[in-house]
Amino acid sequence: MKENEKDLFCSFCGKPQNLAKRLIASPDGNSFICDECVDICRDIIKEDKVTTVETTIDLPTPKQIKEKLDEYIVGQDEAKRVLSVAVYNHYKRINYNLVARKEKEEKDLSIELEKSNILMVGPTGSGKTLLARTLAKILKVPFASADATTLTEAGYVGDDVENILLKLIQNADYDIAKAQRGIIYVDEIDKIARKTQNVSITRDVSGEGVQQALLKIIESTVASVPPQGGRKHPHQEMLQIDTTNILFICGGAFVGLNDIIQKRMNDSSIGFNADVKTKVENSQINFVKHLQPQDLIKFGLIPEFVGRLPVVVGLNDLNENALIRILTEPKNSIIKQYKKMFKIDEVDLNFEPDAIRAVAQKALELKTGARGLRTILEGSMLELMYETPSDSQIQKITINADYINGKNPKPLVVRKQDSVSHEEVV
Repeated sequence: MKENEKDLFCSFCGKPQNLAKRLIASPDGNSFICDECVDICRDIIKEDKVTTVETTIDLPTPKQIKEKLDEYIVGQDEAKRVLSVAVYNHYKRINYNLVARKEKEEKDLSIELEKSNILMVGPTGSGKTLLARTLAKILKVPFASADATTLTEAGYVGDDVENILLKLIQNADYDIAKAQRGIIYVDEIDKIARKTQNVSITRDVSGEGVQQALLKIIESTVASVPPQGGRKHPHQEMLQIDTTNILFICGGAFVGLNDIIQKRMNDSSIGFNADVKTKVENSQINFVKHLQPQDLIKFGLIPEFVGRLPVVVGLNDLNENALIRILTEPKNSIIKQYKKMFKIDEVDLNFEPDAIRAVAQKALELKTGARGLRTILEGSMLELMYETPSDSQIQKITINADYINGKNPKPLVVRKQDSVSHEEVV
């Protein structure tokens, strides 16, 4: 019997039984597979997992999309309206093409509906990334974000543009069909502008070179993606993904773009019948409404890249009142999150209105927009979050402006053993 066991081997790799941890027999007992080959097969199936049955997306109307955005994002109403329409049209096109293919309506398919990718222009901390992520959540599609500053032209140190697609595939649990209808947000897109308007004798591998590399995946192509990321190798098996129905949203601050637009508008106002504007009037103009493709080209984006981002969305600077609303109104606002964290430790946390305003004012001073709100609060609340869990007698904490501004090192605290007459003023 032992001699027969020595003759058994894996039908896939040829490994004998005495070198394998386990050898699994087929139902007829004529073939075997070892544990290592089973693991390899499992990995291959995971990487090549494809959903063969495509279904239409449950698509809300533009008005419903905006209402959902309003629950999580404060302000930027015009931007939310433009985005709602653009995203609705994109996924309506996908649903229409899917139904038309199934019904083989050749007459309707003769009119090809092309996708419209989106460019968001707005200052840092104005909500560009949050808008893109929330749209993906509303539509229940995979989402991936990337920073354009980490990308380089193929063959140079840095990330290849195909790694963006890998993030989307991973977030879709390697379901290629699902990933092919996802949303990709590319931030800091203004940082890959050409460094100069003049022709350079050296390669602009992190500027124009990245724009050229992004062109093919932003439009429509079947891209080959390394399953483990990194660089491509000649003998490496690739994941194939069609980018035709992937919505690309690019965002950037585009510092200096206003000056380009203003100069063009002023130059076009020269003549006897020119509409002369004062500097004050110019400062009140919403420049994104007057944005032309030529302005983006002058900024440093190549014409082919600009042409693939036909929908332009402008986001405004956030003022003090907008930052206060961001702190308090959304479903997952930062203030509500802090209250919840302290409530878990059975402590009631309250913020006085002047404390919330102080946080907003600090964010304005730092010019970080909404992104800086959590940083400011984390710095102010660190000592409390360190001490409170160790003190079971704390019942209530009230934060005022003096504590936020560092004028008072301790907040107003009510302890469980204190009587009402001895409670600190809250």
